[in-house]
Amino acid sequence: EVQLVESGGGLVQPGGSLRLSCAASGFTFSSSAMSWVRQAPGKGLEWVSSIYSYISNTYYADSVKGRFTISTDNAKNTLYLQMNSLKSEDTAVYYCAKEIGALSHYGMDYWGKGTQVTVSP
Repeated sequence: EVQLVESGGGLVQPGGSLRLSCAASGFTFSSSAMSWVRQAPGKGLEWVSSIYSYISNTYYADSVKGRFTISTDNAKNTLYLQMNSLKSEDTAVYYCAKEIGALSHYGMDYWGKGTQVTVSP
């Protein structure tokens, strides 16, 4: 079955960096589009970034543009989110999700359990 397992979260100071990973299995990762979505305490889900590897397109929310970088390692079936210049407002549970479509956004059909990122002085 499809599995998505996030890792790499933790406590970091403002201005610091963190790299999240999402290990994927149960589907053809190299031809799939993937996304990161986060949920801050007491808030709803916020889309962060997506990567459409088949067409080499990446997308970022305005709140993280220029600070975060999404990437994949197809040999390892792993999705990454490099987070730099972290702010307190980046504090959230970060989820990786498989996009339904490979070329454009229609929604997500599988989600990981999430990894906690806490940005605090």
